[in-house]
Amino acid sequence: MIGEGTMTPGDKEQGLVQLTETFHDIVGYGNHDIMQENANVDGRSPMGQMSRFASESARHYALHYLMAPEIKEAVDDNFLYPHDLDFMASGTTTCCQIPLGQLLNGGFHTGHGSLREPKDIMSALSLASIIFQSNQNMQHGGQSFPMFDYDLAPYVRKTFEKHVNRLKGYPAALTEEEITAIAWQETDNATYQACEAFIHNANSMHSRGGGQVPFVSINYGTDTSKEGRMLVKNILKATKAGLGKGETPIFPIQIFKMKEGINVHETDQNYDLYRLALETSAERLFPNFSFIDSPVNEPFYDGTPESEIAYMGCRTRVMSNINGKENSIGRGNLSFTSINIVKIALLSESVEQFFESLSRYLDLTIQQLLERYAFQCKKRAKDFKFLYSQGIWHESERLGPDDTLEDVLKHGTLSIGFIGLAEALTALTGKHHGESDEAFELGKRIVQFMRDKADEATEKHKLNFSLIATPAEGLSGKFVKKDRIQFGSIKNVTDRVYYTNSFHIPVHYKLTAIEKIRKEAPFHMMCNGGHISYIELDGDPKKNVQAMDTIVGAMRREGMGYASINHPVDHCKACGFTGIIDNECPQCKNSDEALIERIRRITGYLVGDMSKWNSAKRQEEKDRVKHQ
Repeated sequence: MIGEGTMTPGDKEQGLVQLTETFHDIVGYGNHDIMQENANVDGRSPMGQMSRFASESARHYALHYLMAPEIKEAVDDNFLYPHDLDFMASGTTTCCQIPLGQLLNGGFHTGHGSLREPKDIMSALSLASIIFQSNQNMQHGGQSFPMFDYDLAPYVRKTFEKHVNRLKGYPAALTEEEITAIAWQETDNATYQACEAFIHNANSMHSRGGGQVPFVSINYGTDTSKEGRMLVKNILKATKAGLGKGETPIFPIQIFKMKEGINVHETDQNYDLYRLALETSAERLFPNFSFIDSPVNEPFYDGTPESEIAYMGCRTRVMSNINGKENSIGRGNLSFTSINIVKIALLSESVEQFFESLSRYLDLTIQQLLERYAFQCKKRAKDFKFLYSQGIWHESERLGPDDTLEDVLKHGTLSIGFIGLAEALTALTGKHHGESDEAFELGKRIVQFMRDKADEATEKHKLNFSLIATPAEGLSGKFVKKDRIQFGSIKNVTDRVYYTNSFHIPVHYKLTAIEKIRKEAPFHMMCNGGHISYIELDGDPKKNVQAMDTIVGAMRREGMGYASINHPVDHCKACGFTGIIDNECPQCKNSDEALIERIRRITGYLVGDMSKWNSAKRQEEKDRVKHQ
């Protein structure tokens, strides 16, 4: 049981020795992968080092004192991996889709004084940054605004009205038509400046003791009002312009929501914003694209903004709710644990035996998630003042400071994750799902089997279990490193330093863009806790935005829920050029690698300094083939 501990005296001594060795690595920077488990944190900075000390200590405590013996054994044996284990003892949850409009309407309190409702878009976006930063310290995952355009449109209107009132006070006689035109132009300028400041804040302000910039996302694209359209246009223009010296913003992760009748076809009112989104993504990698009409998202859509799908930038998705209203607003993931299906496959002598073992480890995963959930529920609302006292989490406004959290956490999700479908299929059949129809069908059976177990757990426990396509950053190398010790180097299974992310076709396997889309799209429907697919382009897509449109259209038509396009984005710090830089900058001929920033995507977010990537993800990036 949680809290009773599982350590024998021998375990205790061995565990302390391992922990001490890890501390030595942190002090001497002896293990890059420990220091840079998260590429969004500078592990060598003072606060980065303190964070690593705290994380390793907390992980040690959770593993040995907060887990049932059979769960700890499965973790030690490399079958299970509870994510963010270092935050388990604190009782934090993973992430939240924040109801921005609700917070801004009437103002809010951060714990150090109240903030009034904003009077214009500049103030509104300044407070939006504060909300992100404040809530980042309440949870261990990301923060997102699900209705960025709808929630901020009223403050674009307030800005317009402010300019109208000012212009009416001028002694010079202006017609109503002139006042309106001037006021809208000034509002447009003010909205751009506000969006620019918001993006700069997202890339410069820090949270969690100064260790990292907040991991934040915004969803937008379907508000057809003049104010909403103006906001989306300017957030895209500010993103496209880049930061102070032309650098690509790494946050917020931006998700452009696609919907037929709104922005898909040339006759749709927001089609121009979609085209601008394509141009911006071609230059800056964001926005990504989500699809409201996809089979996984359309059943929840009832025509209201609240029913539109909202994703965390990494891929996390929260919609169904056995305990209440089914949408993303004020809800998020509570915790998730991933299963090493590759090891299960390597130990199985038949497909039937694989499913038997998988079932057993799924049961253990569900048990572990329930135990962690019970621990989270014991916490009180006052332990996370901003998250619950300001009504950010759904129904948390009902809680008193000393109330425990079970009545509100039931709206979150408990997610089962997995990694290495391609390697597991290769171990079972000799081929992965990108190269064999037989393997492809077995892959669908495996993932659907896991989804069915999650659905069964939902009905049994009356909690929102879901299946997530794990965003494996550090885990991509951890699982295979241990498995190679046990099984040796097996071709196309354990011979690389990483396992393939979730259901993806291996990054090193050559196939066309449409083939990859068609192979991965069916898994989006199964992974209701989160999913994403990527197409890798070679060359500069700014010169061929139509190709981007073709790919996004294929993703939409094939039924993907959330997807994006990767391509090289390099930046010359010497002259400010942004584009593709091979050996030297094509503009100023600079060849000093220290003056060239190479932006690449890692598990959903962008990083400019690839030295912060762990060794497994650096190799995975090198292996990525381009899709024609």
